[in-house]
Amino acid sequence: MTETVQTAIVTGSATGIGAAVARQLAAKGRNVVVNYTKSAAEAEATAAECRALGVDALVCQADVALDADCRRLAETTLGAWGRIDYLVNNAGTTIFAAQTDLDAIQAEDFRRIYDVNVIGAFQMVRAVAPAMKAQGRGAIVNVSSIAGLAGIGSSIAYAASKGALNTMTLSLARALAPSIRVNAICPGMVTTRWMQQGLGAQRYSATLAATQASTPLKQASGPEEIAEPIVWLLEAAAHITGEMISVDAGMHLGFAV
Repeated sequence: MTETVQTAIVTGSATGIGAAVARQLAAKGRNVVVNYTKSAAEAEATAAECRALGVDALVCQADVALDADCRRLAETTLGAWGRIDYLVNNAGTTIFAAQTDLDAIQAEDFRRIYDVNVIGAFQMVRAVAPAMKAQGRGAIVNVSSIAGLAGIGSSIAYAASKGALNTMTLSLARALAPSIRVNAICPGMVTTRWMQQGLGAQRYSATLAATQASTPLKQASGPEEIAEPIVWLLEAAAHITGEMISVDAGMHLGFAV
């Protein structure tokens, strides 16, 4: 691959939404860095799928909560291809705790969730911004959640972290303009392994059924449906920055009538 091929870092891309983004970017001819913290085998499999589409793909273990790892991830990308065009801040974590049970979540839970969902995203932006500015352009998409818009979701700490990520998206869009665009996608329920494991089989099935019954479009989203607008924001939305776009089958509208 030549240095002119555009390059993307997708954090948390071993499985789920991140893996779908990596595949869709690869299908468009973009080199991709597949990042993981623990799921090494799945990350290698995703990278192999990307390579099968005719691009270069790197696998890089890094914990975005650690600034040194974020900088290493950016440096690895630059060392391989000499450029960073796109960043998708998809890595995230949560704790599943009923929002009515205030004793179910502790200060350390907030700190761990913010370390990844907010600070990690900021550190990744800071790590890639110099390269993007030097190129004269770049695009960043933060994977948020409707939890950050509506105060719902797996826990109060998770919703708060995504609200902070949305606000940070606005701040970064101003700070990095005009050369770098920064937007956020806010999914509703997504049919991922992460969600299945977090909720457990019985609760996941019930939540999926309730989502399909109540959303205006009568469906939950799959990873590919979330990846499509992420890739669009990166590649085609040249005049869009500082936006939070809900991709949730209309869940944010409330219950269907």
